[in-house]
Amino acid sequence: MASLGDRVFDAGLSSLDTEANKITVTSQESTTFTEGNATHALGNSTSLAFGAPADRSGGGREVTASAITDGSITSTGTATHYAVLDTTNSRLLATGALTASQSVTSGNTFNLASFAIGIPDPS
Repeated sequence: MASLGDRVFDAGLSSLDTEANKITVTSQESTTFTEGNATHALGNSTSLAFGAPADRSGGGREVTASAITDGSITSTGTATHYAVLDTTNSRLLATGALTASQSVTSGNTFNLASFAIGIPDPS
């Protein structure tokens, strides 16, 4: 059976803590930095912080993002996903679906509950 040590998982997940500096809520899942930062972006926050890698339920490793309480909506639409970005290097680091989609209006604010991003053990 194939396996990877925690250090391998942690090296990848640590880039979220050391490189991520912006999170956006988006109208669909983004596949590029430009989509996550502009094309699909409906709002953003730069108060993004991740904890240290830890064991993931079901195997593997994960990092947990702190709750976002100061998001700013910049465009009107329906937010369905988030994008975690490294704006210094123009990188899309992670995306995911929001727990529930929500209509948003430019000029309003948004909050996101704490959430985890993980890598499962190989099967």
